[in-house]
Amino acid sequence: MVSKRLSREAGHRRKFLAVIDETPECERAVAYASRRAKTTGGVLLLLFVIDSADFQAFLGVEQIMRAEAEERANSTLSKFAASVRETIGIESELVVREGVTSEQIQKLIEEDQDIAILVLAAGSGKEGPGPLVQSLAGRESFSIPVTVVPYNLSDEDIDAIT
Repeated sequence: MVSKRLSREAGHRRKFLAVIDETPECERAVAYASRRAKTTGGVLLLLFVIDSADFQAFLGVEQIMRAEAEERANSTLSKFAASVRETIGIESELVVREGVTSEQIQKLIEEDQDIAILVLAAGSGKEGPGPLVQSLAGRESFSIPVTVVPYNLSDEDIDAIT
């Protein structure tokens, strides 16, 4: 079910959601989303999803691996937020989730009714736009628009279109 978006109502601001997944193309998604957030008076929301399958098989060290993954996620998000703060001049909301990325994106969108646009970036490889774009962009049940940013857009190109 699609929950009502509140981003246009009084006291709410439209949020642009960018997924941080340590791929080179996620930088392009953040560049676009942060500039759109600034030019429209919106908010940048950065999401890092920890793949819980990475440490479920190791019972004795599961908690250590989980803590290390959370530390890596928070560190990565902090670096992106610092870069956005320095280059664009806005603060970012940071969220860390655990699970399957596509499922966690949809759950977050349903929970936060101010999220209005999901921004993804297409990969530069010959195998297509990337697994995250492929898994999300074609879903009929997706409740908000998905913007896919080409990997080859420079910051200047993004500035010109945002």
